[in-house]
Formats: sequence, C-alpha cells, structure tokens
Amino acid sequence: MLETRIEDNIMVATLTHGKTNSITRETLDNLKECVARANQDETIKGIILTGQNRFFSSGFDLYTFMGFQKLEEAVEFLGYADQVFLDLFLCSKPVICAMNGHSAAGGLILAMASDYRIIVNHPKIKVGMSEIKIGIPLSVAQSAIMRFGLDSDKKFRDVMYFGEMVDVTKALQKEIVDEAVEANELIARAKSVVSMWIDTPGRPFSRMKEELKKEAGDYIRKRMGETDWHYGLNCFFNKQVTDTLAFVQAGMEK
Repeated sequence: MLETRIEDNIMVATLTHGKTNSITRETLDNLKECVARANQDETIKGIILTGQNRFFSSGFDLYTFMGFQKLEEAVEFLGYADQVFLDLFLCSKPVICAMNGHSAAGGLILAMASDYRIIVNHPKIKVGMSEIKIGIPLSVAQSAIMRFGLDSDKKFRDVMYFGEMVDVTKALQKEIVDEAVEANELIARAKSVVSMWIDTPGRPFSRMKEELKKEAGDYIRKRMGETDWHYGLNCFFNKQVTDTLAFVQAGMEK
C-alpha cells in the first residue's frame, strides 16, 4: 500500500507493503488517488515518493504474478498498472523519487516516471532492472517510461539487457539516479527540489513539464491503444518463469 502525509504543502507518499514495499493492486489504487489529488489541489506543491526500511521498492508483488490463472487477468492488472504509471509520469506537479533503499523492477519504473531521483548514499544499496534474467518483458508504457528516464537508447540497452543490480556509485555514473545524499537528508533534499521548481512566479514548471513529456505521453497512449502489447504476458504461464518467480520471492522473504 501507499501511505501519504502532507508536510510543508508537499505530499510524501511512502510505499509500505511487506518487507520489500512491493507494488500491489492496492498500491496502484492509492498512487492513482495520490496523483489525482496533487493535480487537483492547488495547495499541494508536489509529490515525494519514497519507501520504508531497507527498500524503496522491489517492484510488482510476485504473489500477484504467480496468482494469475488466465491471460485476461494479467492483461487487466498490467493494463491498469500502465495507466497509473502514465498518470504519475504526466503529473502536473514535481514528482521526486526519494530512494531510501534497494530499487528494482517496477520500483525502478516508478523512479523513472518521477522527475528527479535522489538516492541514499549507502554501500549496500542496489539499483537495477533484472527482468531479462527472470523472463518477464516490459509493457509498452513501462518500456517508454524507462527509455525517457534513461534518456538514451544505449543506457536503456545497458540497464535492460544486462539486468545488473548496481551500487550507488555506479548508478550515479550510469545516470540512473541524479544525486546521492545521506539518509537523514533524503526527505529534506527532496522537499527542497520540489520547492525550488514550483515556488516561482506563475509556476511555469507545470507548463514546462507538460511540453517536455507531451510527445512521450502521446506516444504511450497511442501504442497502448493500437498495439497488441500484451502478447508477451504468456510468460506468466511458463513453468521456468513461474519457478524463477517463486525462487526470487523466497529469497526476498529470508
């Protein structure tokens, strides 16, 4: 789930599900409401997206994936997820991802849907997208959001095809994240970026962001509507994939 609070007119949204802050249907519902509220409430300056304990987010809840009984269930869930990710990506206010810990898979997509990524400077924190090693492709929306956030085909290739989990130093070098701070500075720094961007005469930030992301947003909507984007979701009924998902889930629960 996603717990929200207002601090200094900024919405702080904290991922809180399980040990790894995985993304469930409830999380998506909460995030959709969070973005809608930020868009509609003029008093809210922006959103800070963060997690609790050692993880920002491990990505989608694997029990959800392992529980699909038929293709239509996978299509419905991931289609809804894509729309929520797109809503976050196009939010009219600043969205800062305050990565308090490990960030992987769907967690990294949330980070890339944000406007700026700040990570805690800790040697044990890992960031990456290991879907290729698990056997799960990305949807149209997820791929486009990752591509936009990484800002080049080469960076997208390196992150997606190699599937490496990298430390903070390499994440900075590869420009997966924008900056690193100490844990006790994380939320304060995220707040300062929100305020710096939005607290200007006439708030031109929202118009600038709209122009920056309009082409990508239009492309995602068109691809979602016109392509058979869900043909790869049969992966959830492949025994090798489901066995790998079970293995990964067991490892995260230790």
